[in-house]
Amino acid sequence: MKCPYCGEENTKVIDSRPAEENNAIRRRRQCEVCKKRFTTYEKVESIPLIVIKKDNIREPYDRSKIEAGILRSCHKRPVSYEQIVSAVEDVENAVFNMEQKEVSSAVIGELVMDRLKKLDQVAYVRFASVYREFKDVNTFMEELAKLLK
Repeated sequence: MKCPYCGEENTKVIDSRPAEENNAIRRRRQCEVCKKRFTTYEKVESIPLIVIKKDNIREPYDRSKIEAGILRSCHKRPVSYEQIVSAVEDVENAVFNMEQKEVSSAVIGELVMDRLKKLDQVAYVRFASVYREFKDVNTFMEELAKLLK
């Protein structure tokens, strides 16, 4: 494994432990030359998943898009990074457990909203307002009314 700091190929594993509910291995490594430490993750390569967007364009699944959406929704909310990572993993596990080669972005969006509703209601409303493209205050209020029930 190449050191991300100096580019040296000679690194050693200091610590290994299970990660992501035993679906990956987290390894702490140290460069033999510059002595800096970094973390790598090893996980099983899965079948590529294709996401079907609203406009029927297909693109490869990208975990970082889910993470970015949840991070934006939780901005300045009392939600820890660990909770965000857990939410992303829950959504990702649900998507991959469907065992489909193609999944619509609408399905993924609903999974994210379900998870955010349990995590933080303000984050849920933020995500829903962008995802469902609220056009006016009335649409926003309808969503809040559903949440309050």
